Amino acid sequence: MSTINGNNNIFEMINQQNREQRTTGSDSAGDNQMFMKLLIAQLQNQDPTSPADTNDFMQQISSMTMVESMTTMAKTFETMSNSLLSSQSALQASSMVGQRVFINTDIAQLTQTGGGLPGTVSLESSTTDLRVSIYDQGGNLVDRVNMGQVPAGERSFVWNAGDEVPAGNYRIVAEAFNGTEYQQVDTFMPFTVNSVTLGQNGIGMKVNTAIGTIDFKDVKQIG
Repeated sequence: MSTINGNNNIFEMINQQNREQRTTGSDSAGDNQMFMKLLIAQLQNQDPTSPADTNDFMQQISSMTMVESMTTMAKTFETMSNSLLSSQSALQASSMVGQRVFINTDIAQLTQTGGGLPGTVSLESSTTDLRVSIYDQGGNLVDRVNMGQVPAGERSFVWNAGDEVPAGNYRIVAEAFNGTEYQQVDTFMPFTVNSVTLGQNGIGMKVNTAIGTIDFKDVKQIG
């Protein structure tokens, strides 16, 4: 009976087969087959006149079993982690439906004639004059909220539309005076979440509103 020079050759042979199988997409059943092949190869190729030491042989079997258990455990944890992420995201998504969120946009939705509409302005630096202009869909100036001198940070405002202003979508333009001219700054306007779209494993969630689908990262505030 032919022999193999040392266990290293056997391990290398089996590892090579294992790498090739993983390249084509192996699963836990394929890993089990690798362990069995390694065990059978050692039995078939040992020297009959000098059989392997029983203790060494049992240690190898124990090592192979431990590696198999660790592989199975790692896959189990990965499955549990993905399931947990999906469950948490689904729970978070369900709680957001019907909630009001503030989105980074210049679109404002007045839900009723003469109603009030809140918003938030984000300032990177202070300004001596901050103004918020409201335009209709035709580009006509409808109203303006003058906020005067404002320090840097998040600043809230409310547009109290008159009774003559009909419900609908309007364009909100916030501008801060920098000492020379007015520069437009970011505004965050409120919308109701109609539904939520979950990404893979809960990553990349999007909220669906009256103005379309918005990445969750663009949501500034909930409630």
